[in-house]
Amino acid sequence: MYVVAFSIAYALIRIQARKGEIALDSDQSLNLVLYCVIGLILGARLFSVLFYDGSLYYWTHPWMIFWPFRGGQFIGLPGMSYHGGLVGGILGGYLYSRKYKYSFMDIADTVCYAVPLGYTFGRLGNFINGELFGRVSTKPWAIVFPHAPSFSTNYAWVREIADSVGLAYQKGELINLPRHPSQLYEALFEGILLFLFLWFVIRPRRKKMPSGFGLVWYMAGYGVLRFFIEYFRSPDENLGYMIALGRQSDNISIFQSFFNFSLGQLFCIAMIVAAVIFAVILKRHEGVKHD
Repeated sequence: MYVVAFSIAYALIRIQARKGEIALDSDQSLNLVLYCVIGLILGARLFSVLFYDGSLYYWTHPWMIFWPFRGGQFIGLPGMSYHGGLVGGILGGYLYSRKYKYSFMDIADTVCYAVPLGYTFGRLGNFINGELFGRVSTKPWAIVFPHAPSFSTNYAWVREIADSVGLAYQKGELINLPRHPSQLYEALFEGILLFLFLWFVIRPRRKKMPSGFGLVWYMAGYGVLRFFIEYFRSPDENLGYMIALGRQSDNISIFQSFFNFSLGQLFCIAMIVAAVIFAVILKRHEGVKHD
C-alpha cells in the first residue's frame, strides 16, 4: 500500500507539471518523491519510537530504532507516526528545493495537492493488517478485529455491549468486542475528501493565492479532520489520554468525553495553530511584496 501511495503521489505531481503548474520533468518529479519519502520514513519512525513507544527503550538503545530484527526474527519497522512523517516529508521537500534551486513554497504546494489520495491507501493497508483500530462500538458497521485486545466479561460495561450486539459469552471469560473501523474513516475523510477539496477547490486558485497556501490548507484540513476522528480511534494503551478533563477518563476503550485528548489530538492542534500562523506570515509577506 505504501508503494501504491507513493506511485499515486508521483502521478499527481506529473499531472501538475504537465499542466504547467510547476516546472518539473519526470526525473525531477521522481527525485522530489524520493526526497519526501525518505524524510517521511525517517520522521515517522523517529516520532513513533520516541513519542508513542511509552518506554525509554529506544532512548537508551538508539541504534535499534532502524534495526528491523528482534529476537532473531525480521519484524520490519513496526510503528510509524503520521505527524512525524509530515515533519520528515516537509524537511525532505525543503532539502530538495535547496539542492535543485526551487521555491520551497511551490514544492510544498505541489506535494500537498498530491499526498492525500495516496494516504488513503496507507490507511487501507492498516485496515487489512487489522491495526490502528477504533474504540469499542455498537454501531451496525462495527468490526471485530482479530488482533485487538479482549476484555473480561467480569466488567459490567463489557457484558452490556456484548449483550447489545448479540455476542454469546460465559461470565468471566475474555471476549473480543466490535470496534469502529477508524482506518476506513481516515481513508475516507483524511484521504479521499481532503484530496477532492484540495485538488478541485484549492488547486484551481493556485495562481491567485500566495505560494504556500496549499500547505496551509492541507495542514489545517488534515488537522481538523484527524482531531475529530481521534474520538473514534483507540488511543495507545501505553499512553492513554495526555489531557483528561472529562468527568470520566478511566476507560480509553470507549468514548467517554470530548474533553479527553490523545497525543494525536495534541499534534493535530499544533498542526492547526501552525497553519494559521503560517497563513498570517504568507499574507503579510504578500502585502510587503505588493507595497
